[in-house]
Amino acid sequence: MSVRIDRHDHHIAELVMDRPEAMNAISTDQAARIAEATAELAADDTVRVVLLSSAVAKAFCVGADLKERAGFTEDDFWEQRRTTSTAYGGVLGLPMPAIALVEGHALGGGFELALSCDLIVASPQATFGLPEVGVGVIPGGGGTQLLTRRLGYNAAADLILTARRLTAEEAFAAGVVDRLATDRPARDVALELAQRIAGHSPIGTRNAKIAMRHGLDLPLAEGLAIEERAWRTTVSSADRLEGIAAFNEKRPPNW
Repeated sequence: MSVRIDRHDHHIAELVMDRPEAMNAISTDQAARIAEATAELAADDTVRVVLLSSAVAKAFCVGADLKERAGFTEDDFWEQRRTTSTAYGGVLGLPMPAIALVEGHALGGGFELALSCDLIVASPQATFGLPEVGVGVIPGGGGTQLLTRRLGYNAAADLILTARRLTAEEAFAAGVVDRLATDRPARDVALELAQRIAGHSPIGTRNAKIAMRHGLDLPLAEGLAIEERAWRTTVSSADRLEGIAAFNEKRPPNW
């Protein structure tokens, strides 16, 4: 299987890309498998955190499978677009927090998959880039929007319009990467981060994500209205009762 789901303790699920012969390049089939996996995870209420990773040592994902596209007609591109859009949208739309673990090249669509997660953890060997304008297209998996929201217009334009790559250190300094694993394996850092998030209220973390994602770039009043709806849903939940009881009884909560 080129994409699989591994289950870990603490209600953590890992979506693993494993297409070594193509360094996880996103073919139509690969995109369909990512879309299926994210749909399965989104429907699973037992999952508290998703980790997106690669089983390929040198690559997280190198982007679109250009070898497959070499013989495409324009109609073929439109047909594939529906599948790839579902894959990227599936990662971006995960209801639980998602962490990208990047230990090799994250280029083009691979970088966009990482950007679709809430947090990015990288090893020092990771590289990042959106090279699309160099091959006659543009980032189409959310890159023009997600990178701009992370970095602001000018910093994103500098990366997208030049198609240059960032080292892990440069990506961390720029704010592309949230955790850079310099003194221990990136996998350990990512799992520790996932475990910390998973230890909190699953309803709370999901609704906090909803409030942040849906309120992004809206006028403040509209964002606060979204937060209010998310707060009302959370405060009416069993997690709120358990959280307050556990705090007062000085014990770990049982979510």
